[in-house]
Amino acid sequence: MPDRPGSGAPISASGTVHWVGTGMSTGPSGLRLLCNRAERVVLWDRTAERAVERLAALGLAGRAEVRALDDRALDGAVRAGDVVVSMLPAAEHPRLLRLSVQRQAHFACTSYVSDAIAEQVPAAGEAGVVVLTEAGLDPGIDHLMAHQLVARAQEAVGDEAESVDFTSYCGGIPAVPNDFRYRFSWAPFGVLAALGSPARHIDHGAERVSPRPWEAVRTHRLGGEDFEVYPNRDSLPFAAQYGIPDGWRLRTFVRGTLRNAGWRAAWSEVFDTVNSGDQQRIRSLAKELAVRYPTTDADRDRVVLSVALDVRAAGGERWQGAYLLDLTGDETESAMARCVSLPLAYGVTRILAGALPAGLSRGAESAAEADRWTDFLHANGLRSVHSSTVSTPREAGA
Repeated sequence: MPDRPGSGAPISASGTVHWVGTGMSTGPSGLRLLCNRAERVVLWDRTAERAVERLAALGLAGRAEVRALDDRALDGAVRAGDVVVSMLPAAEHPRLLRLSVQRQAHFACTSYVSDAIAEQVPAAGEAGVVVLTEAGLDPGIDHLMAHQLVARAQEAVGDEAESVDFTSYCGGIPAVPNDFRYRFSWAPFGVLAALGSPARHIDHGAERVSPRPWEAVRTHRLGGEDFEVYPNRDSLPFAAQYGIPDGWRLRTFVRGTLRNAGWRAAWSEVFDTVNSGDQQRIRSLAKELAVRYPTTDADRDRVVLSVALDVRAAGGERWQGAYLLDLTGDETESAMARCVSLPLAYGVTRILAGALPAGLSRGAESAAEADRWTDFLHANGLRSVHSSTVSTPREAGA
């Protein structure tokens, strides 16, 4: 069994990575990175034959071992120091984490930290297990951008600010908008169900809850193009996660979803159904929409991620910074697969290098670590555009 250093330090990585699931977010960029960096990669799918087909489709034939996924087989294969990467639906993550903790193996996924994940973190830390979460696109790359912006603004302006606006919007959209302004690349019911979840955020200095997030849609202009954005989930805990100083007075703090212009009008039928609360109707509509608006091999997807921060200090100093990632998929890989699997795979290489502590890590937990991730992503085709300005009271009055 790999050695474990002192308390709180991670179990030494064995060099073996178990990639569990091969859905649409498993891109060749991420999986190829692990095939190049790990000593051994095992790809788990419903059948070994399907895993072989997926490897071939990704241009990675013969680069990884393949296994048919069942609990007994996976349980028998995972060893101490291995890394288990869950590409299964979020509801499956807790059982894979439980297995990882039992086997003293590390765990990685792209999803938010659920209660079922959080309750296992203490045991994972005690066992020397790294639990890497929120390491995809959103959550994931957005976290990197937020940490970097906050750190740079704090260095420029300090720990006190009278007005702070933070926005983070991300969307997977059709590169060529259709009449529905969307194509389904993941479970349609999940897309509709998310609309039924209230969104908490800060607007005009006050905490607000949007029971029906689509009613809070706003126009958001990026690079001369109009999009529609709306808040989702609970944005407020991320202020602390991003290291927002206590002395910054938040006027706006929102994390949300981005869609093509015209989305709200095109989805009026969907909103009526979601608003009814009738789960049978929602599931029926989800199935119908999946047939009407699928993502086909001929379609090209587009990922747009915008994170911006505007900080005004009491003395008149003002710092503004923003990141914009705008990527269109091609015939070799969808934009979404690249944006999800590549940062996740890089996070796994950080586990293999022993660079992450035992216990919970959400993507990059600091600006310095975010810089490392961003440098790697930029060098591997995920380039974002960064801009920032600093103005003084004299400049403001000039």
